[in-house]
Amino acid sequence: MTDKRVALLTGTNRGMGLEIVRQLSRLGLIAVLAARDLEKGKVAAVTLAAEEFDVPVVALDVTDADSIRAAVAEVRGLFGRIDVPVNNAAILKEGLLPEDTSILDVSGDLVNQTFLTNTVGPLRMIQATVSGMRERGYGRIVNLSSGAGQLAEMGGGFPAYRLSKSALNALMRIIAAELGAHEIKINSVCPGLVRTDMGGPHATRTVEHGAETAVWLATLPEDGPTGGSFRDMKPIPW
Repeated sequence: MTDKRVALLTGTNRGMGLEIVRQLSRLGLIAVLAARDLEKGKVAAVTLAAEEFDVPVVALDVTDADSIRAAVAEVRGLFGRIDVPVNNAAILKEGLLPEDTSILDVSGDLVNQTFLTNTVGPLRMIQATVSGMRERGYGRIVNLSSGAGQLAEMGGGFPAYRLSKSALNALMRIIAAELGAHEIKINSVCPGLVRTDMGGPHATRTVEHGAETAVWLATLPEDGPTGGSFRDMKPIPW
């Protein structure tokens, strides 16, 4: 078993997920890059190798419970531990403008598909990794959420995405209540509108800026917060 902290991050072959891997690697963690397409994950790892980061890669499809279990088993087999699950993988199938999709018109199939990736996937990841964190008395769980899912900021449009992210925040609160306030911490992060494939080229934030709060939550000290939603390393109402 390695003495280093081990992070397992989903949806990280590009964009902000890849940047979180980069920043955690820079801090000395073993940041495992998990991607649904293993070959794309390996290509992403090559870009980090050019920066002298040796990043392990595993195949992981968050919509497939067997895939999650296999990836977790593979990482535990390699390193003996998973300390920091980062639930980054998400989909947004609705249009780029809020008025593109109404809650009155959205299909149940789209809602189900979005929930499977954005909410059920993180739940399964946490269920698959929490026992080891309990045994070692340490864990930092990070859920990549969105202001679109904050009840305090709720508006129209993007109904499937908004519902899934609100449920993800509720999941975070429930788990925080069950785990308590000490050894294992779980928090949500709203990274803001980031220039990624999802955020689009006109988004206001760089991936480097967007990743900062997730990295902070992934490396919280013992007296750090749990059960909160954060943007720019500051709590936000949800």
